[in-house]
Amino acid sequence: MSAQASARTRSGAGARKRPTKAQRQRRRQVVRRRLMLLAFAVVAALLLLAVIVRPFADKAVQEISLPLRHEDIIRQQAEEKGLDPALLAAVIYAESRFRDGRTSPAGAKGLMQLTPETARYIARKSGGTAFVVDDLATPQVNISYGAWYLRYLLERYGGDRAMALAAYNAGLGNVDRWVAAARARGGELTVEAIPFPETRAYVERVLDARRRYRDAYAHELGL
Repeated sequence: MSAQASARTRSGAGARKRPTKAQRQRRRQVVRRRLMLLAFAVVAALLLLAVIVRPFADKAVQEISLPLRHEDIIRQQAEEKGLDPALLAAVIYAESRFRDGRTSPAGAKGLMQLTPETARYIARKSGGTAFVVDDLATPQVNISYGAWYLRYLLERYGGDRAMALAAYNAGLGNVDRWVAAARARGGELTVEAIPFPETRAYVERVLDARRRYRDAYAHELGL
């Protein structure tokens, strides 16, 4: 084969392999369509995954930000003591965030952070003759005693949740003095007028948590 014929053959082969402009455009369009379909498929899969996972994720976040444990004991004690179960749960949340084994620097123990002195007083008043301080590590005993004390405080302050909670945090003696001072001025003690900032913040935190527990755990708390 001559050199000229060989060159024509190579030129012809190269021409057959090189796509035309129209072919290149069609290929680009096919690639774009495939990429768009792939993108739609990925988005759809992510949306489906979000729909499936979201309830579990929301529950996990709720368990961290607003935990609830021992709801059976809370329901039982709230019914027995005539308490709002959401209020009882809110006190536990504010006191210990539902950590059973917590002991404060002041010696308060368990879920509802009862001091040994207060627990012994409750035992005497409620007939717990076999009570020992170590019993406060048991959720049933701790919640039972804490619920009894909360009911006692509510009755002492005429059903006023804020004053009962203030006494739970700061003690009866302090709240009695604050109430007496407010009445001497011709008024009633309000949350805003509580002299201890820590106690004022505690009362506001518990009342806010009560609302949140009623919204988030109505079924679990039997509301």
